[in-house]
Amino acid sequence: MSIELIGLEGIPIVDESSDISQIIKDAILKQGCGLKHGDIILIAETLISKAENNFIKLDELTPSEEAIELAEKSKKDPKLVQAILDESVEVVRVGPKFIITETKHGFVCANAGIDESNVGEGLATPMPVDADKSAFEIREFLEKEFDEEIAVIITDTQGRAFRFGAIGTAIGCSGITPLWRRVGEKDLYGRELETTEIATADELSAAASLIMGQADEGLPVVLIRGFNSFDAIRDTDSNIKPLLMTKEFDVFRK
Repeated sequence: MSIELIGLEGIPIVDESSDISQIIKDAILKQGCGLKHGDIILIAETLISKAENNFIKLDELTPSEEAIELAEKSKKDPKLVQAILDESVEVVRVGPKFIITETKHGFVCANAGIDESNVGEGLATPMPVDADKSAFEIREFLEKEFDEEIAVIITDTQGRAFRFGAIGTAIGCSGITPLWRRVGEKDLYGRELETTEIATADELSAAASLIMGQADEGLPVVLIRGFNSFDAIRDTDSNIKPLLMTKEFDVFRK
């Protein structure tokens, strides 16, 4: 068994006039890798936000009293803290150099997922407005153009509780279910699995992040080929919601 990760080269700096679907198609054709049944396209969320003209102009924000207080605790710029609050529904934890919030999308992550890297001075990019919708539209276009069944995942870089470092994480998907429930299957000894659920979209996102990088690699789109469980988790009505833990089960916020 093997899996192949292909960074699509030649993806340009995008803006609101850019057609991400067409850009990806052109990159695939130019690179000569084509698309095959079961291929998975992973796209960095910053690319989507830029194409949506989804920017935060930090210099235009006026920090509230809450933002100023949190900025003192977290040692962050008060204007960035205000942006974090604007993108959040709840502040979960505050620490040195980080603010953990629940975003308007339902993600619990550092700094509401706002990214200050790979954008112009004084700007920041929040998470895409609807990453599931973006993934769906790109998948529909590429499947029609190449006549193959594929999946698309929108990725972000996030940290994890109890561990240092960030990894690629799925924030939107289309074409496969992001959570593979394997309850009822048998293990190597014939025992029935009772609770096993695999965050497949996150695992694929983490793999793609190795190619995307976090600095000046310039590879915001990665093609994963050879994932042999594609047909088992194929779902054209999928979205990211199955991965999001509700407060009822989130013992760390109780």
